[in-house]
Amino acid sequence: MIIKGTHRGLRYVDGRLTDVLEAGRYKLPKASGRIRRPNVEIVLVDMRERELTIKGQEILTADKVAVRVSILTQFKVVDAVAAIEKVATYEDRLYSDVQLAARRSLASMTLEAILTNRNQLSEDILADLQNVAGGYGVEILRADVKDIVFPGNLQDIMNRVLAAERLAEAQLVEARTKAEKESLEARTKAETDRIAAISRAESVRLAAEADADAERTRATAAVDALRLRVENADAYANHPALLRLQELESLATVSRNANARIYIGFDKHTAAPSE
Repeated sequence: MIIKGTHRGLRYVDGRLTDVLEAGRYKLPKASGRIRRPNVEIVLVDMRERELTIKGQEILTADKVAVRVSILTQFKVVDAVAAIEKVATYEDRLYSDVQLAARRSLASMTLEAILTNRNQLSEDILADLQNVAGGYGVEILRADVKDIVFPGNLQDIMNRVLAAERLAEAQLVEARTKAEKESLEARTKAETDRIAAISRAESVRLAAEADADAERTRATAAVDALRLRVENADAYANHPALLRLQELESLATVSRNANARIYIGFDKHTAAPSE
């Protein structure tokens, strides 16, 4: 007999469990008419991950609303002995446990709680199954509520409510976007005005500094010119020949102009010629 790696084999000898067989080839004793041999039976247990889907279970919520749910469960056998000996058929037992876990979870939640927190329902079912299935060697990997179907009239009401909620959310997003846009525009305008005011103040400051520099330059030039005149006056006073030289240079300059007239003063009392 060959046992694949995906399975385990439970060896029973005359109805008593003797070994858990791993993957490999095993030889079973052959029956003989003369010598009584023990009765050996090998029970194969699938150890792979599998799925179990429960569809259309009608369950009442805490506020007495009948809903239909579909639940997907993923599981695998981790203890082959417990899976075979603790329960008659572990697949059937798991099916019943999923149903009961879903009923317990839904019965403790109102319709509004189910609608607003559907993940909580799946988490409750998973936790409940893990506690129960571990007792017969099965590990629950996942338990999710795939679908929830509500009564027809309630479904129409819910659709209208959901449509109203989506519209309200869209309006809220639009209003928030508009408010953020207006706030951004206001901040941008305030920043622009602030920069413009700083620029104007800086321009006024620079203009004032330029005017002050120009005034200082003019005052300095005037002082320098006055100082030069004083120095010239002192030089002419101390050295009359310089003044005479300046007069001659001025006369030479004027004489080069043909239209200029030069008057040279004479004494009023001119001496009479002697007899």
